[in-house]
Amino acid sequence: MEVSVIKKYLTTIVLFALLLILSIWSLFIGVLDMELSGLLQGDSAHLEIFLISRLPRLLAILCTGTGMSVAGLIMQQLCMNKFVSPTTGATISSAQFGILLALLFLPNSTLWGRAVFSFVFAILGTWIFVWFIQRIQFKDVVMVPLVGIMFGNVIGGITNYLAYKYEMTQALSTWLVGHFSMVLRGRYEIVWLTLPLVALAFLFANHFNIAGMGKDFSQNLGVPYNFVLFLGLTIAAMITASVVVVVGSISYIGLIVPNLVAMFKGDKIRGTLIDTALFGALFVLVCDMAGRMVIFPYELPIELIVGIIGSVLFVALLLYRLSHGRKAIRLGRKGGGAA
Repeated sequence: MEVSVIKKYLTTIVLFALLLILSIWSLFIGVLDMELSGLLQGDSAHLEIFLISRLPRLLAILCTGTGMSVAGLIMQQLCMNKFVSPTTGATISSAQFGILLALLFLPNSTLWGRAVFSFVFAILGTWIFVWFIQRIQFKDVVMVPLVGIMFGNVIGGITNYLAYKYEMTQALSTWLVGHFSMVLRGRYEIVWLTLPLVALAFLFANHFNIAGMGKDFSQNLGVPYNFVLFLGLTIAAMITASVVVVVGSISYIGLIVPNLVAMFKGDKIRGTLIDTALFGALFVLVCDMAGRMVIFPYELPIELIVGIIGSVLFVALLLYRLSHGRKAIRLGRKGGGAA
């Protein structure tokens, strides 16, 4: 019995162990030297670096990876498309638009004030995107994310236009490219909102799984489809907005991570949620460490690292899904012919 349980959760155990080891290692990577002996001895300089910079950065990385991966998984399940995510669903673009409006109309607003604008517009943008795809007659595996990308580009174009017109380009640039270099104690705590939102996703995982099978199926099982859809999209949008406000735009995490985990663990959201969260945190952590070490002592934005890796994996996943879709069609035709 114990052996079977270990086999069932082996992937989860391995991911957790790797995440723990790399998390400890990442605390000691940086321009300023910090040693474990100094921390244990209570050295004030080491403690200051640890508490003000290194620990907040690590927590922001873990929250970002976990939150964006879970947000992508929820959106893919509810939209019934493996290529929907905060990146291809216009959620990130909408959150950036909200931040710009906060900078324009409330220039002296705090980070929390900008977060409110980001939350509202991320939710609205995501809902509008889903409203669009619900009215597409032919929901091809590629058509849905293309609609999201085009809609996101429209929002991004409006954002850039307003930024240029009102000379807010430099102020907005912080949120256009994701990076953790500015994460310090006192200005990153908004990202902690991802934790209760992820916990809420765990509670409603079965409902998301049922809603992902369609409106009629959900209603037959007594699951309120519209409420679950509303709740899931709101959770995904708020997670994305909280990350964008603190870290900036980081693409592909919510797209790549759930797909890679599903290839090994299946498509049931309840069975993949923990592994998706752990692998997402691990993926972002590895990319951040690579960005800090490639041209040390300088640092590359994590958006650059994730963008390079994510774009390659996106094309590979697209070809993989399309080839499997064609194979399933051919097998179905053969089965029909044999019948």
